[in-house]
Amino acid sequence: MHSDIFVYIGEKLCYDTKGYKPKVYASLLAGASGDSRTVPHINPEKQKGKMMKRVFLIVLDSFGIGEMPDAEAYGDINVNTLRSVSQSPYFHMEHMRDMGLFQIDGVSVGEKTEHPTATYARMTERSRGKDTTIGHWEIAGIYSPKPLPTYPNGFPEEVLEEFRIRTGRDILCNKPYSGTQVIADYGDEHVRTGKLIVYTSADSVFQIAYFVGKDDNSSETDENKLNKLYMLCESARKILTGDYEVARVIARPFVIDSDKYIRTSDRRDYAILPPDYNLLNRLKEQGFDVAAVGKIHDIFAGSGITMSEHSKDNMDGIDITLDFMKKDINGVIFTNLVEFDSSYGHRRDAKGYGKGLEDFDGRLPEIFEAMTDDDILIINADHGCDPTFKGTDHTREYIPLLVYGKHIKNVPIGTRRSFADIGQTIAEYLGAEKIINGESFLQEISAYENV
Repeated sequence: MHSDIFVYIGEKLCYDTKGYKPKVYASLLAGASGDSRTVPHINPEKQKGKMMKRVFLIVLDSFGIGEMPDAEAYGDINVNTLRSVSQSPYFHMEHMRDMGLFQIDGVSVGEKTEHPTATYARMTERSRGKDTTIGHWEIAGIYSPKPLPTYPNGFPEEVLEEFRIRTGRDILCNKPYSGTQVIADYGDEHVRTGKLIVYTSADSVFQIAYFVGKDDNSSETDENKLNKLYMLCESARKILTGDYEVARVIARPFVIDSDKYIRTSDRRDYAILPPDYNLLNRLKEQGFDVAAVGKIHDIFAGSGITMSEHSKDNMDGIDITLDFMKKDINGVIFTNLVEFDSSYGHRRDAKGYGKGLEDFDGRLPEIFEAMTDDDILIINADHGCDPTFKGTDHTREYIPLLVYGKHIKNVPIGTRRSFADIGQTIAEYLGAEKIINGESFLQEISAYENV
């Protein structure tokens, strides 16, 4: 099985615009009223001296809002991340409520507002899959009609044997596993024997957990050990091609703190290179800025990115986004807030998820304040991860869409047929070349007569 990425152009199915498979990126070291209104949060004093258009695209990783019609095919009947999280005692989202979150099609929780301050919609994932890579790629205009390979029974022996030969190390685990539980269960043996903890998940991933502490009793990181882990991941990335081409190889470093193994923030992803017709490549080629925050750089293997910064957690991601907003950027600031997925969804922590959403919502006034008159804020997700559902996997769900700006109408735009509508809208707003997939909704939401 190949991980070829396909796109539909009319009725024609083809590989991509250049007719070849994506190559492996070996290393990342390199109101319903329709009336326009004035947004009171935007500070006109922050306007630039020249006309610049900016889009701030923030992905709340895993924030699904209810099962899609094909959820049964994924084993995800009756999943709903938003509904589950709404039971958290910390669930409070004043600003997203005002934007229209609880007015979206199919949302049956939360307090509706009489006068939404944003455009709102429900987004359908057209691609086959429910993972981070496919979700983000579709936002950028890439349609994937078949899922990337996964390994619910662990990786085949031929892959492991090649990995042993290349690294000189034996293997522990080799099965789908919780990232925090795998180091609790296998950490001692790994430290004692040097065997590598290899595991996977419902995503198309090959993950290596590796102890990088200075010694057995230190929470400090040994940089030499960390670099060794990255080299191990590069070796795995070179092996996992062709029939075994997983979306990402992920470095999962951990240390010990108070006699407990804990993961560090030095995660690194080694992804396959996306097809070059996507939104990010188009923008970069046409001279626009594409600033990546969090794991966006990793998801796109650096392709189409002009500047990037990884984040330690959600709040750090917001801080970095705000720092980018202060710069003379003409284009897109693309942010992923991964903790909703990694710390709450996969960990099945509905209370923590609710607190995380409250914390994010509390930072929105800072973002509003940093926006200029021609800025647009888009808040959405990439898939679901219902924290009350069985197992620890992602869930096949619709995602929310909230679009906010001084010249954006406060209108509902229903249920969209593809995440790619976001990318197409961004391209049109910036005046960039159209991408292959997606339908722009800019004309529906813009208060300008001509955009």
